[in-house]
Amino acid sequence: MESSITAWVEEVALPRRRITGTRTLTGGYSNDNTVLTMDDGHRYVLRRYLRNNKCALEAALARRLTGVVPVAEVIAADPTGATAGEPVLLSTFVAGTPVDVSMPGIGHAVGETLAHIGAVEFDTPGFFSGGALEPDGAEPTEGLDQWVDRCLTEGNATGHLTEAEQQSLRTWARNATPDLAALKGSRRLVHSDYNPKNLLATETPDGRWRVSAVLDWEFAFSSTPLVDVGNMLRFPRPQPFTDDFLTAFRNAGGSLPDNWRRLTQALDLFALADFLTRPPHHRYFIKAVERIRVLLRE
Repeated sequence: MESSITAWVEEVALPRRRITGTRTLTGGYSNDNTVLTMDDGHRYVLRRYLRNNKCALEAALARRLTGVVPVAEVIAADPTGATAGEPVLLSTFVAGTPVDVSMPGIGHAVGETLAHIGAVEFDTPGFFSGGALEPDGAEPTEGLDQWVDRCLTEGNATGHLTEAEQQSLRTWARNATPDLAALKGSRRLVHSDYNPKNLLATETPDGRWRVSAVLDWEFAFSSTPLVDVGNMLRFPRPQPFTDDFLTAFRNAGGSLPDNWRRLTQALDLFALADFLTRPPHHRYFIKAVERIRVLLRE
């Protein structure tokens, strides 16, 4: 770890304390996460932004969500890297294991947590810039047909999806676009990557599981919680998990219209189509191709 970052941790974020150990966590495409053990035994997570600097956004959301959604407490952040030499965020280490959909009761906990996320409301729909948590007013649910066409034209689908499959996907998106008009104006918090890999769980005394932390808020925006429902159900889940997830989401205040499955599939297609613009060796490219084929068969 660079000396400038060490100095920031020991002199700014946690003054008069020293790092005695480090451990690299599984990182994402855009970020690097390291567990720091300090001389008093406490542990923290240092997050470094390798590509897209969303430090200010993640810090602001963590503070906004304290007491509403299980998130790691932010200790300090340097969004511009003025002191640490690069954008970094230091948060408390949250105990837990990655969510497994076979955990007893975890579907209920995951659905309830998502409803609490979706209860957070903003003035307008749109995307965030910086840490002000002021959406830009853009409509995330509009233009699915145009988005899919652009991703197919400019992306790497050729050679992986046949011409017939590409045309079928354009038709699917074109037919689904009017349905999304009903969601226009939704202005609830969307995590936008809500799936087991970004959820930690701890076991309760009665042997069940609860969500202990929701991680990685870098893609969050303001729109409809159905985006997150679609993300969670993108791939097949055990029926008990799915039933518990949907029931708990509803019971905790989440709304599922009669055609929710088609709407969530349409919303998730924004992300799936975007994956087609990644290099074919990207870890999500082939998964997106496979999921799109399933969508067309259904």
